[in-house]
Amino acid sequence: MRAPRPLASVLNLVDRFEARGVYVPGEDNKAISPWRDFGWLIATWLVTLAVFILFFALAA
Repeated sequence: MRAPRPLASVLNLVDRFEARGVYVPGEDNKAISPWRDFGWLIATWLVTLAVFILFFALAA
């Protein structure tokens, strides 16, 4: 089943973050990378911000 286009673009964004790798504490000694470690959170924040801006653009 194909996802609706907005959902598919969000999933593509999240997949890009996850492709960079996921941080597992104790498994490696790499420095914390916000793009790698908080990809879902960043993608959610970007989508929320876009919806917020769109809501006020339509309300104006």
